[in-house]
Amino acid sequence: MNWPKELNNKIKKTESLSKYTTFRSGGKAAFFAFPGSAGQLKLLVCTAKKNKLPIRIIGAGSNILAADRLKRSMVIKLSAPEFTGIAFRGNRVYVGAAVALPRVLKICCDKGLGGLEFLSGIPATVGGALVMNAGAWGRNISNLVERAKVMDYNGKIRHLSRRAINFSYRGSGLSRYIVLECILMLNRKSRKSIKDKIRGYLLRRRKTQDLSNPSAGCIFKNPKDYPAGMLIEACGLKGLAFGGAAVSQTHANFIINKNKASSSDIIKLMGFIRREVKKKTGIQLEPEIKIWD
Repeated sequence: MNWPKELNNKIKKTESLSKYTTFRSGGKAAFFAFPGSAGQLKLLVCTAKKNKLPIRIIGAGSNILAADRLKRSMVIKLSAPEFTGIAFRGNRVYVGAAVALPRVLKICCDKGLGGLEFLSGIPATVGGALVMNAGAWGRNISNLVERAKVMDYNGKIRHLSRRAINFSYRGSGLSRYIVLECILMLNRKSRKSIKDKIRGYLLRRRKTQDLSNPSAGCIFKNPKDYPAGMLIEACGLKGLAFGGAAVSQTHANFIINKNKASSSDIIKLMGFIRREVKKKTGIQLEPEIKIWD
């Protein structure tokens, strides 16, 4: 496949995705691109479309399970300075899609802007958090979003209001776009109160979640009436292992990469959990993570 000369040093071939996902598993992408600007991103998107090459976007890789043998596609990672900026106008924060959530929290705390504390400890980029409507402790990032700047898969830039984004539980209409930037509306608070909340949320995570092994956080969405972890634990599945993958003993909705697990190990374990929970409770668990095949 011939790429425009401007992209020659921006694309890697047969790049292993295990290096880019928190599961530390997955096969190789046929093409892996690091565009240096929105202009180069547009060129990538349009060239891929012309050649009928599917595109996937990766941020921190914390919500992705890539199959051991992936179909031919191009994975794009936004990491250039154009996608990592943070600017402030009053209580509004203009933040690039590639900025890591922990960095946003720290800088906003230093500015005395609160509201994001509930996202403490989530290893995601802002773009990924928006697409998945990341949340915890009863709150979601959608509560803070004012607008998002995106690129569609024709290379056209659009500006979407929160209403147009169509946020849902662990999802949004942004999966049809590439997120470039968003505007968050925060509140003035004392630095001490923000730091105290961040410490509190991080402490709760350490006590209730398995952070010592590679994982993708919660694997399944919570059904309406019961937390997924409670259902999995009630079915006696804590500690269950398939190959190198295991159900965490700390949090039953975590599957951990305990011993060089393949993505196939994880997928098989997910399937078994779903069948057992359905058989014993009548409830069908739905994956929260995105599975790339």
